[in-house]
Amino acid sequence: MAKKPNSTKKKSTKKSAVVAQLHSPGRTLANETYSQLREDILNGKYPPKSKLKLEGLLEAYDVGMSPLREALSRLVGDMLVVTEGQRGFWVAPLSLSDLDDVTRMRALLETQALALSIQNGDNEWERALTESFNALSEIENRLPEAADDISPSLSKQWEHCNREFHSVLVAACNSPWLIRLRNILYQQSERYRRVSLRESRGHRDIQDEHRGIYNAVIKRNTLKACDLIEHHLQQTADEVRRAIIDQAGLGNDSQDQPPQPKRSRRS
Repeated sequence: MAKKPNSTKKKSTKKSAVVAQLHSPGRTLANETYSQLREDILNGKYPPKSKLKLEGLLEAYDVGMSPLREALSRLVGDMLVVTEGQRGFWVAPLSLSDLDDVTRMRALLETQALALSIQNGDNEWERALTESFNALSEIENRLPEAADDISPSLSKQWEHCNREFHSVLVAACNSPWLIRLRNILYQQSERYRRVSLRESRGHRDIQDEHRGIYNAVIKRNTLKACDLIEHHLQQTADEVRRAIIDQAGLGNDSQDQPPQPKRSRRS
């Protein structure tokens, strides 16, 4: 009698192959390069519209061409890097129209998610919110008054705590799709928030804004909490707008500018 094929063993073998591929040295290098380059772009090491020259990146991150190109492709997907054909890669520009669109849509989704969280949130959610707010406050107490004194390490810690606080605020909305769409917009606004943190020191009390939002949410004052979160997002957008306008026109005559979208003949 012929033996039946061992399907369980085949599935296990396939699973092992997938796991091995995910943890292969090449994939690990690509992931590390992606994370490091992404952080450097967010921190402003590579300014908006600057060309990412492959030779310099290969040396800076000590990787081969294959993992570097994979990392750059992922950053294109994140809309942090732009490319066209064989012309190369550039850091995506900071666009006022994109800033306005992201801010408007994020405020729309974030206020809806926050209102649902206040309605549905239980004691465990409140405890998580308090913990995230306290962690964020501790970091913000350490932020220096002068923007130039904010180290990349401290900026990264603030971004992590800020992300956690805003994520917990909406975590009890009980809508996976609302959370997913809101997270996409949050990621797109990350570079703008870094600019706001640098530009707002000394004339905007971000910590006080966060405290006001937290207090309104804990008191279950939905209308006030949504008004404050919308104002908070708009304040950030206004700071970034001023920074972009101040920097407008710098380096526009460079041959290494990112490619402009091609106009359709029908337009």
